[in-house]
Amino acid sequence: MPRVFITGLGFVTSIGNDAPSVTRNLRDLRHGLEVYPPFDKPDIPVKVIGTIKEFTTDSTDPEDWTYPAGYRIKRELLRTMAPSGLFAHCAMLQAIADAKLADSDISNSETGLYAASGGSPFLLNYHHNRLHKLGVLRCSPLGIVASISGTLNFNLVAAFKIQGASCGFSSACASSAHALGYGFDDLVLGRQKRMFIVGAEDGNLDAILPFAGMRTLSLQTDPNLASRPFDAARDGFVGTGGGVVLVLETEDEVARRGVTPYAEVLGWGQASDGHNVAISHPEGSGSAAAMTLALRAARVAPEQVDYVNAHATSTLIGDVSEARALRSVFKSGLGRIAVSSTKALTGHGLSLAGAMESAFSAVAIREGFIPGNPHLRQPDPECADLNLPRTTENRAPGIVIKNSSGFGGANVALVFKRVA
Repeated sequence: MPRVFITGLGFVTSIGNDAPSVTRNLRDLRHGLEVYPPFDKPDIPVKVIGTIKEFTTDSTDPEDWTYPAGYRIKRELLRTMAPSGLFAHCAMLQAIADAKLADSDISNSETGLYAASGGSPFLLNYHHNRLHKLGVLRCSPLGIVASISGTLNFNLVAAFKIQGASCGFSSACASSAHALGYGFDDLVLGRQKRMFIVGAEDGNLDAILPFAGMRTLSLQTDPNLASRPFDAARDGFVGTGGGVVLVLETEDEVARRGVTPYAEVLGWGQASDGHNVAISHPEGSGSAAAMTLALRAARVAPEQVDYVNAHATSTLIGDVSEARALRSVFKSGLGRIAVSSTKALTGHGLSLAGAMESAFSAVAIREGFIPGNPHLRQPDPECADLNLPRTTENRAPGIVIKNSSGFGGANVALVFKRVA
């Protein structure tokens, strides 16, 4: 079976907008959470998000947006983008440079792109309001492609002249993990030689605040206390946005181009809870099944796993469900495996989360460390038997599992390996 490797990464996240800053902040456990000015209203109980620095995208007119000076994006491209599209475009440019890809490597029938995003509620609301208040002839002809859930793949495939497989994935917070899994399959089955895996979210008021209606967002006003996965005092997740891109390539392409991979993708698994539209199965049965299938596909025994980058969002039900899933899979060996959720640093990226945290895992594997759980003070008794390091462990994990879960009980587990 062909081997698959991660050869390039691009980041626009709350903890950094390039690989060096992300690596530094992951290792130093420096979070990117802040009090968010648009939430500073008496009728909004939520105050903290993972903010994207150096980008300003609060206007409905992309020509008013600002972004780091190193990027050159044509006006006609910007006009079709949501904020998430801008983040993803910049991350894509980084990933291409990081993987040392030539134009001919990008635009050919054997290079594809899978993307995941919830679309742009911000722009969708704006364009719908114009439709109803001013009439259809006053609507932008580009409003649909800039705002609906496929906006990432529409824009990126056109801008980068992708000729291979392309698709958008929609399984809520498991979306970009699904994209990575299916991208892996296309490479293993010989359908493609290279895949871009993209996750991005606007990360603004319209994208995050609706979750307050579900009572799932943290009400903490102190950014240091707001995102506390596995902690007994956690009270909900912190939203964030951004864009992350991973480049996946076959072993033959890695050898042909002479690049050094971040990590190998060994396999993946998925399973559904069959339980509830919004809440994880209390025993974590779907997550446990996804991990079991992933390990089987990767031909890895549970005792070989060194680190789990958990989905744990800092919600009361979800973190306990995942802890029970881990207990079910790893049994007596659970205490040996380090577990952490990097959402303590970034917040929860929704459909972006799987790609973002897979990229974090790849960085940790190549750079030789395991991120800790920085805001964990008193573990929930249901999670107390997990090995939850408080600080960064300066050891290289050999085998890593990345868990993702989404609405409807969609669960994905990805298995990564250190390249010797």
